[in-house]
Amino acid sequence: MIHHQEGTFKGVDKLELYYQSWHPEGRVRGILAIVHGLGAHSDRYGNIIQHLIPKQYAVYSFDLRGHGRSPGQQGYINAWSEFREDLRAFLDLIKIQHPVSPIFLLGHSLGSVIVLDYVLRYPQDASTLKGVITLGLALGKVGVSKIRLLIGKLLSRVWPRFTLNTGLDFSAASRDEKILAAYAQDPLRHIKASARLATEFLASVDWVNAHAADWQLPLLILHGGADRVTLPEGGNIFFQRVSCKDKLRIEYPGAYHELQNDLNYQEVVADLENWLERHLPIETAQLGGENAKLEFPGS
Repeated sequence: MIHHQEGTFKGVDKLELYYQSWHPEGRVRGILAIVHGLGAHSDRYGNIIQHLIPKQYAVYSFDLRGHGRSPGQQGYINAWSEFREDLRAFLDLIKIQHPVSPIFLLGHSLGSVIVLDYVLRYPQDASTLKGVITLGLALGKVGVSKIRLLIGKLLSRVWPRFTLNTGLDFSAASRDEKILAAYAQDPLRHIKASARLATEFLASVDWVNAHAADWQLPLLILHGGADRVTLPEGGNIFFQRVSCKDKLRIEYPGAYHELQNDLNYQEVVADLENWLERHLPIETAQLGGENAKLEFPGS
């Protein structure tokens, strides 16, 4: 049985951000915290949840400001630091609810840059994490036209809240037609990005790439070989620059941007689980079973 909980936590400027979590019966062996991509929200990771909960993992995710059920102008931030500090507050919340459980951090697309930026800028805080996973790492060319990016740069200072349709190819998310049909009907999804978000994103990508050699945590990069939203070459370049030996990159031929919802999702979540299992602390790796103590938030 999966226990689902939801609530809010205070991000930057005390903005009440929506989060939700899923918990197994029995003791939690590990926690996966997920940061979603642009225009998405925390509901988009059902296949990962369904796979990991029976393995005694808990999964946490939150809606970025301006996304999903969280407040804020859609696709807008004042500065990239808002994303970073919101994630910091989210992880603090998880640590309070699960003070002894190992935590892994997963970022998807835009969320992958948020995650990498957080870890590199706050190495002491991040040292408590057991590892980082990225899906569709957005560190290279992205499927947004150069004209839209240029407009974003020009307007960021004089009209930062100016918002455009990203122009991302909707069909590039998944090869599963049922998934695409569900996305089209999703009321929480949006396709907007502001001028300020565009410039902050590009600056953060440059900073993360420039500091790749400083990376210290175990790292797993999963990317679709046919990803047209975030091309895989950028993630491969970052991977090569990371000097930490505990790193692994898997590229799935023919797969699209949302690996967790693509036709080969079972392969993807199995690879994710195997990597998590290898990075669990020895003392928690064997926990579980019918007689284990229940561990839910507040327990």
